[in-house]
Amino acid sequence: MKKLVGALILFGAVAQPATAQDMVYSFAPTTDCLAEKGPDGEAHQCYGVAANACMENTQGGWSTVGMSRCLGLELDDWDRRLNHAYGLLMTKLKAEDEEMAVLGSSAPKQAPALLEMQRAWITFRDTACSYERTKWGGGTGGGPAATSCHLFMTARQAWSLEADLNGYGEPICNHEGC
Repeated sequence: MKKLVGALILFGAVAQPATAQDMVYSFAPTTDCLAEKGPDGEAHQCYGVAANACMENTQGGWSTVGMSRCLGLELDDWDRRLNHAYGLLMTKLKAEDEEMAVLGSSAPKQAPALLEMQRAWITFRDTACSYERTKWGGGTGGGPAATSCHLFMTARQAWSLEADLNGYGEPICNHEGC
C-alpha cells in the first residue's frame, strides 16, 4: 500500500490540484470488481479501484489534493457499507441473543461483543493510520497516505462484516452502494 501511495505522491507533485466540482468519481469500478471476484474471491484487490479511476479521470486527480479527494470519496462509500452491514448484523445478533436467552442458553452474547470489537477496531484503525501519516515526515504525502490507510482498513472491515452478515443470506449492498 505504501508503494502505491508513494508512487502516487511522486506523480502528484507535478499535477494541478482538482477542484471539488471537477471530480469524476463513481463507486461502480469497485463494486464491479467485487462482483467479478465473487464473495470468496480476492476482494482486497478491489479496494481503491474507484479512487484510482477517479484519479485517472479527473484533471489534477494525481495531485496531492486530487488524490486525497478521490481516496476520501471511496472511503466515504466503504464507510457507508460498513455502517450498513454493522447495523444489519447488530440487529440480527440482538435477536439471536434474545432467542438464546429465552432458551436459557449461557452462551456469550454476540451483540455486545460486536459493539466492543467495532469500538476497538475504530481505535486501532485511527491509530494505525495516524502512524502511517508520520512516515511521511510532515510532507504533503502524509494526507493521502493516511486517507489511503483509512480506505483500505475500512474496506477490509466492511467486507468482513458483510461476510458475517452473508452467513444469514442477507443482501448487503447493490451496485449503487448502500
